[in-house]
Amino acid sequence: MSAALINPVAVLLLAPILAAAVLALAPGYRLGARINVAAALVTFAAAVTMVFADRPVPGDYLLVDDLNIVFVALNTFVGLTTSVFSAGYIAHELDSGRLTPAYLRFYHAMYQVLMFAMNLALLANNIGLMWVAVELATLTTVVMVGLYRTPAALEAAWKYFILGSVGIALALFGTILVYMAAQPVVGEGMAGMVWTVLIAHAADFDPALLNVAFVFLLLGYGTKVGLAPLHAWLPDAHAEGPTPISAVLSGLLLNVALYAVLRFKLLLAANPLAIAPGPLMVGMGTTSLVFAAVMLYRRRDIKRLFAYSSIEHMGVIVFAFGMGGPLANFAGLLHMCMHSLTKSAIFFGVGHISQVKGTQKIAEIRGLTETHPWLGWGLVAGVVAIAGLPPLGIFMSEFLVVSSTFAREPLLAIPLVAGLLLAFGALLLRVNGLAFGEPVGSTDPVKGSCVPMYAHLALVLGAGIYLPAPLVAWFQNVASVLG
Repeated sequence: MSAALINPVAVLLLAPILAAAVLALAPGYRLGARINVAAALVTFAAAVTMVFADRPVPGDYLLVDDLNIVFVALNTFVGLTTSVFSAGYIAHELDSGRLTPAYLRFYHAMYQVLMFAMNLALLANNIGLMWVAVELATLTTVVMVGLYRTPAALEAAWKYFILGSVGIALALFGTILVYMAAQPVVGEGMAGMVWTVLIAHAADFDPALLNVAFVFLLLGYGTKVGLAPLHAWLPDAHAEGPTPISAVLSGLLLNVALYAVLRFKLLLAANPLAIAPGPLMVGMGTTSLVFAAVMLYRRRDIKRLFAYSSIEHMGVIVFAFGMGGPLANFAGLLHMCMHSLTKSAIFFGVGHISQVKGTQKIAEIRGLTETHPWLGWGLVAGVVAIAGLPPLGIFMSEFLVVSSTFAREPLLAIPLVAGLLLAFGALLLRVNGLAFGEPVGSTDPVKGSCVPMYAHLALVLGAGIYLPAPLVAWFQNVASVLG
């Protein structure tokens, strides 16, 4: 394996963990914020290099293929833009006294540990290592959700820890069952945990063990995806944690757990006697979509509102991958990317709004387009995008999901379309009050940049108008791999 093939992968893993060690000791906030952004930039550059480089030979622990490169590229880009947004956001929290310099060092170090854990989970060629990485990412976000040390924040972190631990325990049991199914075929030891070995011999595994394993894996990692009824941790974590962590949770961590589910879905699909994983995923995706769409009407906290929107869209994505086939898988990949970009942009805006207004209560935020035009219109654009209106990217991905469902299973299209329309109405109802009407609350200027928010929205708009042919070919190739 040449150095050109090794270096991007090494940088993806080493840059964030080394930066975390430095950030834990960084003496000042400004230095820490700059190191955080620089580390995220280096990691993103490594991911871009990896996109265009030849694929390294898979080892016992690490793997680079077309599927995980999509997730890694998206992960590092949103990680970079969130670090830029975080610099201004956290400065305001320091000035207001909500965070101390010691907490800021901890925050920056944990941010890079989280990036390391997510990259490791995506690049792991060992299902045990992937489990460990997802668990590390979970524990890191738990402590970051409780960063403010308020009773509500500590309660949210504890709730996340308990439910996340249950989920990860279920995923561990499913992982052990996969190893047990593989052991008679590939032998004891490392081979029974290596993904490339497992997928090559999956047709010979005991289908009964694989069936039970996938149920535990879907429930376990589905807890991390935020699928109903396993979602209870997600709204509290969003509402009480720092807003940059909300952006990372919705835009990245949910995708990492989804990636684990897709890997095991491929394993079951390779065994002709195992159950079809698609119907289980379609069922949980539909339930999440409809449930979250209804719950959107009852939200009174702006961050909880968009947390339930994340549950809705993860439901759509899981539904699409559960349907399977070239078109639905393509739509699922596109929707995942568009949701990550749009939802993180929305949380960038929400972070500024909550700081300017001093509240997260929707009733106390009004007339943003008049008091803070850049912020208000950015929020409107984000909500229009996440609601699925043309010509933005989510409209295209939702149209493809609905079209493929109508063509193959027309009855399933009924709850799908109903859920999308319910969520559409709730989001437009809320944004009307937030952005327009008589202004309510503080009119202080925004202390932070809106550039990350508008950069994401520009990409979402561009994707809705035109997708470059190389990107389409790339997604089509990955869609065919997913089956």
